[in-house]
Amino acid sequence: MAGTLYVIATPIGNLGDLSPRAAEILKRVAAVAAEDTRHTAPLLRHLGSTADLVSVHAHAPRRAIERVLHLLVAGQDVALVTDAGTPGVSDPGTAVVAAARARAVPVVTVPGPTAVAAALAVSGLPADRFVFLGFLPRKGAERRRLLQWIAASEWTVVLFESPLRAATLLDELAATCGAHRSATVARELTKVFEETRAGTLGELAGYYADVPPRGEVTVVVAGTGRPPALAPAVDPEARARALLADGMSRKDVADRLAAETGISRNAAYRLVNEL
Repeated sequence: MAGTLYVIATPIGNLGDLSPRAAEILKRVAAVAAEDTRHTAPLLRHLGSTADLVSVHAHAPRRAIERVLHLLVAGQDVALVTDAGTPGVSDPGTAVVAAARARAVPVVTVPGPTAVAAALAVSGLPADRFVFLGFLPRKGAERRRLLQWIAASEWTVVLFESPLRAATLLDELAATCGAHRSATVARELTKVFEETRAGTLGELAGYYADVPPRGEVTVVVAGTGRPPALAPAVDPEARARALLADGMSRKDVADRLAAETGISRNAAYRLVNEL
């Protein structure tokens, strides 16, 4: 019989948040598939686990996943972990789970910490319905499209961001959503220097421009509380022809088309070049 793939949530900061069940499984599995083995190794040493470590990061070759599958098909249990929190949430663990399911390998969740739920819990913003967007693209039409989508969202939106880019994100959110939109910035959750700061996007953008944040950052943005107005569907070809007729370059037309219609940038470039 095949082994079991255990998808295990690990602490986002405080080791005391590791559940007894998660600790027991990490100590008895044959191997642990980790996003970053350098980050996971100290946790295994702390637990006294002798499990083999397998690196399965975002750019890992297919053979890394095949190694995990080989162990599972041979009947050995494997734990899947991410650097912090729940595997599959803004990390490459999804590929391992999908591959295991394709081989009919049992997959079991061992739930626990996640920065998404933790930040929502302390934000004071509605969480009966929310949207998680992870890390936004650093630049370009897709980033602009998602910022506009956040501005129109009926529901609370949760984002991850690097501390180096957090102030820029907040500034762009204030410009797109309005400086008076409520939001919360949670950083270093469960760690010694945990901080949760609530206010308007304008206030938060100003504060973190003067006091750059450190550590992991989660941004929670209030929704509008009302459904977005449904805009009439845009015909990509007709819109592209109109923009070209206005004298825009093909590159600019393709970028605008991707932002306005939601089609991929590659599809927009193909359409413009065909015209």
